[in-house]
Amino acid sequence: MKSSLSNNMCISLFGIIGSSFYLHAQKIPNVIFVLADEWRAQSVGYNGNMDIITPNLDKLAGESLSLFNTISCCPVSCPYRGSLLTGQYPLTTGVFMNDVQLNPESRTLSKVFREAGYKTAFIGKWHLDGHGRSSFIPAERRQGFEYWKVLECTHDYNNSYYWDNEDNKKKWDGYDAYAQTADAINYINETSKSNKPFLLILSWGPPHTPFETAPESCKELYRGMTLNNRGNVPVEESDKTKNDLVGYYGHITALDSCIGALQDAVRNAGIEENTVFVFTSDHGAMVNSHGYMHKQRPYEESIHVPFLLKYPAILGREGKRLDMLFNTPDIMPTLLGLCELSIPNSVEGDDKSQVLLGRKTDTTTEVLIACYQPFGQWARNNGGKEYRGVRTKRYTYVRDLTGPWLLFDNEKDPWQMNNLINQPGYDDIQMELNHKLNNLLQKSNDKFLPGIEYIKKWKYVVDETETIPYRTINYQGLTITE
Repeated sequence: MKSSLSNNMCISLFGIIGSSFYLHAQKIPNVIFVLADEWRAQSVGYNGNMDIITPNLDKLAGESLSLFNTISCCPVSCPYRGSLLTGQYPLTTGVFMNDVQLNPESRTLSKVFREAGYKTAFIGKWHLDGHGRSSFIPAERRQGFEYWKVLECTHDYNNSYYWDNEDNKKKWDGYDAYAQTADAINYINETSKSNKPFLLILSWGPPHTPFETAPESCKELYRGMTLNNRGNVPVEESDKTKNDLVGYYGHITALDSCIGALQDAVRNAGIEENTVFVFTSDHGAMVNSHGYMHKQRPYEESIHVPFLLKYPAILGREGKRLDMLFNTPDIMPTLLGLCELSIPNSVEGDDKSQVLLGRKTDTTTEVLIACYQPFGQWARNNGGKEYRGVRTKRYTYVRDLTGPWLLFDNEKDPWQMNNLINQPGYDDIQMELNHKLNNLLQKSNDKFLPGIEYIKKWKYVVDETETIPYRTINYQGLTITE
């Protein structure tokens, strides 16, 4: 089925989607979880970015809980996704690096919802199968999802394929996020006619690189603008970064229009009040901050992600900004808690639903951040290294295998330019944060071994850079990881 959404939708921001109203008296909430790739918390209008065009997300933030201190525990694709579905830390799932498989027998979010009578659907990027980025994923490895239009991974957004429920390989029409959103809207319209609640995860590839492949109409919005680099972008990277932002922001504005379309669809289907709608990202993107690209690193641009949660029937429609710390393993138990479903004993994250509902005061003072095995774009030959750290509401503290590495006061030094490790006057803070980190490592059963030890334990086959091999293709002069 071809998508009716095209690149010019970026200008119109999709408009209003026509649909019948299907009003239900159901008490069990639907869940729509929208997941982007490499979208950092600093790149939305509602967080103060005056350059970026995100009117639909800004509106959504005005009706949602904005969990401002949401942190990607292991800021890279597969580890995040494994934690999202299981509520466990990457060393428990074994998914501590990209292109490995999440155990098909895992107790996952989707299986719990399905057993509770939910219909379950996944559309877009999967990246949890470990059998090759374009390979077919059989039903027994789909972790409880019934409706299925998925590819393991691609960043070729204008030439993007998927496997459907009938096990046929098909191609998304045009820019894949538009087509995937259209398919999600069709699913919402059809499924909302039934008496069964549903869990839908829509997983986009953008705004991950390549930036040049964003819709032209969206990139055009930023050409000619005076874009502001973050204060930690090196001077020599200034022009390149501003050019990168045209594409990065172009992807983001395209996806923002998709958010608007999804909100219209939920409203027109008559299920808005009783639907938990989440928007977030698996991790951020450096975009030349500190002279780096991509993710994995422990800096704010990499670990800090947006998280909006809307549930009008229970949380009302008043937008609120919450500064509680929220980590990747917390997502599964919190969603189950909001839906009043039992949380499996295997879950390691915390159920924050009662905090969101205003019934409890949050007591979390720190969350774990980690790189268990450097690989790929941050392999050892590119400066990559294992680390463990804590992110508090104010500080970031990180150790590598040799000892203390980074300490930032994010309140006084938001660009993280002044490393306070072993600096006079910070001994007590460093000691306290180190103690907090030790407690988290003990809690998560993490002995902080060299990454190669975990590779050996899980019997993963890696190349000379300690990376799971995958292929790259050349598309119109661009190198794209496939």
